[in-house]
Amino acid sequence: MQNPRGLRAAALTATAVLLSALVAGCGGDGSQDAHGNLAAQKLDWSDCPAPSAAEGGGAAPTPLPDGATWQCATMKAPLDWNRPKGDTIGIALIRARADGPGRRIGSLIFNFGGPGGSGVSTLPSFAQDYAKLRTRYDLVSFDPRGVGRSAGVRCESDAQLDQYFQQDATPDDAAERAAYLKNTEQFNADCEKNSARILPHVRTTDAARDMDLMRQVLGDSRLHYFGISYGTELGGVYAHLFPGHVGRAVLDAVVDPTQTPEQSSLGQARGFQLAMDNFAHDCVSKSSPCPLGSTAQDVENRVAALLKKLDGAPLPGIFPRQLTQTAATNGIAQALYSKELWEPLTEGLEQAYAGDGRILMLLSDAMNGRSQNGEYSNLTAANVAINCADEKQRYDPAYVQRKLPQFRAASPLFGDFLAWGMLSCRHWAVPGAADRPDVSAHGSAPILVVGNTGDPATPYEGAKKMVDALGQGVAVELTYKGQGHGAYNSGNECVQNAVNGYLLGGKVPAAGTVCS
Repeated sequence: MQNPRGLRAAALTATAVLLSALVAGCGGDGSQDAHGNLAAQKLDWSDCPAPSAAEGGGAAPTPLPDGATWQCATMKAPLDWNRPKGDTIGIALIRARADGPGRRIGSLIFNFGGPGGSGVSTLPSFAQDYAKLRTRYDLVSFDPRGVGRSAGVRCESDAQLDQYFQQDATPDDAAERAAYLKNTEQFNADCEKNSARILPHVRTTDAARDMDLMRQVLGDSRLHYFGISYGTELGGVYAHLFPGHVGRAVLDAVVDPTQTPEQSSLGQARGFQLAMDNFAHDCVSKSSPCPLGSTAQDVENRVAALLKKLDGAPLPGIFPRQLTQTAATNGIAQALYSKELWEPLTEGLEQAYAGDGRILMLLSDAMNGRSQNGEYSNLTAANVAINCADEKQRYDPAYVQRKLPQFRAASPLFGDFLAWGMLSCRHWAVPGAADRPDVSAHGSAPILVVGNTGDPATPYEGAKKMVDALGQGVAVELTYKGQGHGAYNSGNECVQNAVNGYLLGGKVPAAGTVCS
């Protein structure tokens, strides 16, 4: 939660790990010429290794239920798309080949969000959720530039990050503010020191150009795409740059492309507060007594009291680290990404009230990309680098302090954290590209935009804004009345039938379709 935009992060991989642990527009038609010889490169597909530490670590992906194995390869792409025949970097790819029985359509490329999430490590964890789509597509994902094995941004060591995430991210006085600003400035300076070569080249427009090169190298005339969370912004930017190359595309858990970072952070404050309200009401509505309080307001009051207490008196967490106010808020936010994590959140809060902060810290570690062996992925580093390369806005402490009342009104629990997080790009080495991403995509094939009314990280209103920004006649909106981050991965049959019908059969749902 150090960086408010980090709350977009692809929570899918973290959710899988946690459940396991807790139980246990410009020049699109000329792209072939611009890519030169790189478009003709042949990928050397082979068995996938174990994910690197930067990708989150763990074991190599196991075969799919039908025995098919995962294949990995590295695609060469220009370091600088303004010099397409200059130095190159490697873009890490993973795929599972289509298994029939239908005629193969092509590759379906996934981006699970972040920015900063490793598609190479995430896709195998959730392949079964997309098994139906594999009947006609090769399922493909990748580490975007700056992420994981794709010239991953490096900032601080694991030990430094342990200290960084123990800091107080909601400073209450001048001394705490000075410490917070010093930590942020040091983190950003370390990013420049360790990753200066890649930092200017990790913008979303760069990743979109990588995807168009990927489309050609994979042998597809059009890009078929499934973008989740930040992946919806990447998909919209791709459609703007290459409208004539868009195939069948789905955008789920939609980022509002019209917002500034401040507006996005304020929207997330409201979104996470709504998710907490829904969690509290769900707890007290069950037939068995809610262990966290007798009413929804009582539940939220106790959570607020816990966070206030932790500000001055952290709890034992995962030794030797403590559960601070910041870590607890991180952990709560992580659990609100998915209704599957509401039960662990309940248990974690119960334990915290009893003086044990381990479960909330485990949830917080997932938000920050920390594995149980103490290694960090480069999720946070890449998230900050990509956002700061994209966004022109640079906020200062005085501005944040003026905005605190507005953020607190939006969310008593999350407002301060999201407001102070707006300083994450202060003193960044690379200027931001634009005030907002351009996703206008006149001439694109239909794009299915799926919004979830209970989504905390990408509030529902963003779906309609994306539809409007893509342009008249381009996008079709589908609404899911549910909880959690995203709709397709909720398992809702109505949503999945609509998405599958489009991707597999080309049938665009009726505009305004609602699933519940």
